[in-house]
Amino acid sequence: MSTTEHNTGTARPEETIVYRLASPEDEKAVAAIDGSFTTDTIFEVTLTKDGFTMRPVQLATPIHKVFPDDEPEDETDEEGPDDERTIVAVDRDEVCGFIVTEYSPWNRRLTIADIEVAATHRGRGVGRTLMDHALEHAGECGAGHLWLEVTNVNAPAIRAYQRMGFAFCGLDTSLYEGTESAGETALYMRRSCS
Repeated sequence: MSTTEHNTGTARPEETIVYRLASPEDEKAVAAIDGSFTTDTIFEVTLTKDGFTMRPVQLATPIHKVFPDDEPEDETDEEGPDDERTIVAVDRDEVCGFIVTEYSPWNRRLTIADIEVAATHRGRGVGRTLMDHALEHAGECGAGHLWLEVTNVNAPAIRAYQRMGFAFCGLDTSLYEGTESAGETALYMRRSCS
């Protein structure tokens, strides 16, 4: 992948954000991005006899969600899988967003393992441009679709993914059991590459 520059959405005209493959030097900056969010809406999931229903529900009091740090990697596996790829968004030498993808050839799925944009750069097209890079990579891999998991309380991300062409394709009510996110529901979304 070559380095690309994009003027983003509502950014100042002189502002150009560079998108490139992450390097080992970016690791600390990527880890430092605050992926927390505040929302006044959640997607309520109700299990029924025949499956489930889901609907957005406005909260009386907004919630602020802070994601826990990732668990430390096994030291015997210092590098990620061969099919993992990270693209960073850099604004004036500062990493302001990233996307991590993993490709599975057996089902031609490019998984969005993580995507985060610094609060200072949200709403400016950074997330959409990162997702465009993932879509480009999906084409290079021969992926048939993009797939991701998002918690039902992350309504801002769900709405953004829907605007990017993702649709719900499943859920897991037990994925977060035993974690700080217990009680939330994992929602799965997919987008065709064609």
